[in-house]
Parts: sequence; C-alpha cells; structure tokens
Amino acid sequence: MAREPKKRICVLNGGGDCPGLNAVIRSVVKTAILRYDWKVWGSEDSFGGFLKSDKMVPLTLDSVRGILPLGGTILGTTNKGNPFRYPVKNKEGKTEFKDYSQKVFDTARAMKLDGVIVIGGDGTLSIAHRLFEAGLPVIGVPKTIDKDLLATEMTFGFDTALHTATEAIDKVHTTAESHERVMVVELMGRNAGWIALEAGISGGADVILIPEIPFDIEKVCQKIRQRAKEGRPFSVVVVAEAAASSGGSPVYRQPHEGDHRGDLGGIGFVVGEMIQERLDVETRVLVLGHLQRGGSPSPFDRLLGTRFGLVAVELVAQERFGLMVALKCGQVESVPIKTAIAGQRLVDPEGEYVRTAKAIGISFGDV
Repeated sequence: MAREPKKRICVLNGGGDCPGLNAVIRSVVKTAILRYDWKVWGSEDSFGGFLKSDKMVPLTLDSVRGILPLGGTILGTTNKGNPFRYPVKNKEGKTEFKDYSQKVFDTARAMKLDGVIVIGGDGTLSIAHRLFEAGLPVIGVPKTIDKDLLATEMTFGFDTALHTATEAIDKVHTTAESHERVMVVELMGRNAGWIALEAGISGGADVILIPEIPFDIEKVCQKIRQRAKEGRPFSVVVVAEAAASSGGSPVYRQPHEGDHRGDLGGIGFVVGEMIQERLDVETRVLVLGHLQRGGSPSPFDRLLGTRFGLVAVELVAQERFGLMVALKCGQVESVPIKTAIAGQRLVDPEGEYVRTAKAIGISFGDV
C-alpha cells in the first residue's frame, strides 16, 4: 500500500507573465516531491483552480521536466483572477464583479491543502495577503519585471527584461546614426523606472525619462541640440511607459475601468512628436512592449527563481505562513507579505544609479 504524502500544497501565479516563472514552479514541485514527498497541485489562471475544478491540475516530476528554459508559465496567468472581485457575465451580457473568495477556502478545505504558494507582483500578493488574514496558509514569491516590490533587492524576470531592452537600444544606435535620427525607445515600468534607467545606462542612451523625475521637453531638446553641435546629429532617448512631463500625467492607451488599473502606453509617441515639433530632425519611436516579458529567462532569473521556490517550500514545511521570500544582501530570506506590499520600490532621484548616469552625460530632462 502506497503511503499518503505528508503534505498537500498548491502553487499558482497571477498578474502578468515574466521569464522565470517556470523556474519557480519547477523548484517548488521538485523540492516538495524529492525532499519532502508531498503532493503538489497547480492552479491554472491564477486562482482559477480554486473556482473551477478543471483548472486545478496535479503537478509531478514529469510535469516540470524541461520547463526551466521556457518563458511564460505552464500554469497560465491572468490579471483578472481576483476572487474578491471576480468578473462574471450577467444575463444581459454585461460584466459584473462578485466575491467568490469563499470558494477558495472551500476548495482548499476539500483538497486538504497544507499550504498555497502564490507567485505574483503587488496586486496578486495583496490578494494573497487578504486571503492569509482570512485564514488561508499562504506563502508569497515576488514576481515582476519592474523590480518595484518593497523588501526584496531583486525580482526574477527583471534581469531578462533588462537584457532584452539593452539589446534593443544597442540595435537602434546603428540605425539612428546611419540616418541621423532621434530614436525614442519606450520601455515598461508601471510606476518605477528601473528598466529604463538600467537599460538606458547599459545601452548608452543620451536621454532617460523615468516616472520618478518629471521632465521638461525643452531640456531634452537642449541635450539633442548639444549633441548635434558636437558633431553627433543623432540621439537615443529611452522613456519609461509611466514617465510624465513636469506638471503632466502618465499616458494611458486604455483607461482605468472597474477592476482594471488601466494600460500605460503612448508616452514614447508623445515625446517623439514633441521633439520633432521643436527640432529639425527625423524622429522615430520604438515601443518594446510585451517583448520585454517574453523569451527564455536569463541564467540569473533561472537561478533566482529556483532559489525562491526552495525557500517557499521550506517555509511551508516550517508552517510559517503570511511570509514572502525575498533577496537581501545576496541571501534568500523571508519577510511579511504585508511589508512587501506596503509601498513600491522606486528609483531614488538622488541615488547612485541616477548620479552615475548624470556623471557620464545622460540627461533626465530635469536640469
């Protein structure tokens, strides 16, 4: 007679996808089975498995074989999986939001789950914390390409996105110089400018515009004019999607509606048009968009995801719930989820990264 697994756990991810998610899932499954002999389930489409039985799938060693280098997530994901405000269609075909959170607890109880590992950014982890406060045994794993979660020095997915963005900036340099153009590259970063800042420095951008430093378009143009006078009639301007001019607001291609926070995007074209209006120079805009979320994860993200998965399972074994794994001083530790979602980790306008960029001649449009 086969012996009953000691514990039963579930792993899920919510919000946007990013490289390294499969590394975490793989690590959770392999650690739970090989080290502890536990039973592991995966909830597809965020908390979907708790709401629909066909979306709760068993995860085995075979399930995670070969997924380490894969981008995306084998469990699927969604930005609309909040069980406290779950979208459903009424008889008229209109979307309504209903509280299905009790179904999460009913499913967890019926499945005899000893722990739920939730991988996500501030939105998904806020849901996880709310469920924890109501009694669900939750462990959080930080995930976002924006690197904007408090209490952790790094989130997996950022490094891969940074490589993708830097490579794109490298490539637009050649066409910018060949045609003597201004190339505006719009990168992701909902409220934090980490990708734009680090990719801009790494890719040799001439101007970097980030949400934390409101810009003056005249100062941006001044930098471009200066380069032209010095015999460099081309420039590369990197713009974070949430950047805004002094006194202005971020640009949205889809506004906030219901449970939807709104989709940022379009500031690159706004900046490009403003530059072209003021300067006699051809301007082109490249919006990298979801390309930054895709592709095979970098070695760093694979390793960090694997380390996060291990410690998440260890926390379940220790029955220390309501915690999120975090990278601190190079070591994976744990912090209260409540601490991690209390605010955002933003770029310090006076910090080392910005000072470094300014020291080597990069303009932020603020001076």
